[in-house]
Amino acid sequence: MPKGKHKKRSARMDGISDEDSFNDNASVASTISGSTVYEDTNISDDMDNNQQNEIFEDKLSEAIEGMFEKSFQSRVSSFEFVVSALMKRFIPDIVNRRRLTIIDAIERSLKKGRGSEQAIAAQLAALLCVQLGSTNVIDEICQNLIPLLLLIVSDGSMSCIVRAKCCWALSILNFIGDYDDFDSVMDALRHTFNLSTKHSSSNSNHNADEITMHTAALSAWCLLLTVSPSTDSFLLYLQQIVKLLDSNSVEIRMAVGEIIAVMLEQLRDFGNEIWQPDENLISKLKELATDSHKFRAKKDRKTQRSVFRDIIRYIEDGEFPKMQVRFGQECLSLDSWRRKKQYDTFRQALGSGMNLHLKENDLLREILNLGNKVTTLPPALYKQNKIERHVLNVAAFKARSICRAKHRDKRIVSIS
Repeated sequence: MPKGKHKKRSARMDGISDEDSFNDNASVASTISGSTVYEDTNISDDMDNNQQNEIFEDKLSEAIEGMFEKSFQSRVSSFEFVVSALMKRFIPDIVNRRRLTIIDAIERSLKKGRGSEQAIAAQLAALLCVQLGSTNVIDEICQNLIPLLLLIVSDGSMSCIVRAKCCWALSILNFIGDYDDFDSVMDALRHTFNLSTKHSSSNSNHNADEITMHTAALSAWCLLLTVSPSTDSFLLYLQQIVKLLDSNSVEIRMAVGEIIAVMLEQLRDFGNEIWQPDENLISKLKELATDSHKFRAKKDRKTQRSVFRDIIRYIEDGEFPKMQVRFGQECLSLDSWRRKKQYDTFRQALGSGMNLHLKENDLLREILNLGNKVTTLPPALYKQNKIERHVLNVAAFKARSICRAKHRDKRIVSIS
């Protein structure tokens, strides 16, 4: 090796300080004593279902205990594993056995945690209710956790992202459970997104995190509108919310559009057809449905036009754009704004595990009117293990090779 290169490399290494070499994201999990990385590395396709379930349950129990660790990063990693597990699997029996420990961990993190720990704890609270929604313990969970979530949502000194997560959790807990003071939750959410009305014409004073929080509060409030016991105050609220159609945020504008559609649907279903949107509101909605301003992103314009065209069609013709969601052998029809909003909320909460929960989760099937679970499936839909797949692939490859060889022989004969 040339001498110059060795000297340059040494000088470069010597010039790195302790602060420069410390990577917070990369080193915390490996250097903090007691931190654990939870992965399904010990689970393979060669194991039968019982072995896989035992390993998974052990890891889940370890992660639940890890939510009480002294290390901040260890607690957050444990919360993330439990959240991922509850999203991707429907395991109400296991969760019910450990529910008191999970509730205790959530309460502790919401009270004493900070930042990302509080956000992930709020997310876990919502998933806990989704897992146990069809049992008798859901009211106990709501009574314990909703007051804490309300405090965080109403606290202006908290992080906007944390408050946004708590808004979502509040709406799901109230939607599933039976909390004593439903109106206080609605008021807290409304107070949160009303902050946007002060700058409805210009959101220059709102950063991305604040917009995320206001959008979450609007969407959470809209979900609770779908189960609101009364429509008496709808028109008063509507006058305040319509101002947000002038927001510079496409997410806020579409959330307001959904609220207008849900309110109108509720009023019509409750027999109150006296009220109809005035000309100014319809004109504003049509303007958003045909928005072509170049200063907006092309994707935002396309999404916004699609949403507001559907809203205009519903207002003028009473026609809802029916949508179907296929999962497995079943099909879910979304034939109202309320049902669409409920589906969208749980899809956001469950992520990639939504289809599994639609098949297995009694709570979601009841909410979305899917009826009893489909238990009989054809053998072709059962998951094959690694050896079975390998045998089938080898057989298919052999048959394909023989077929191609015959065709090649015929081609050689015809050429000769």
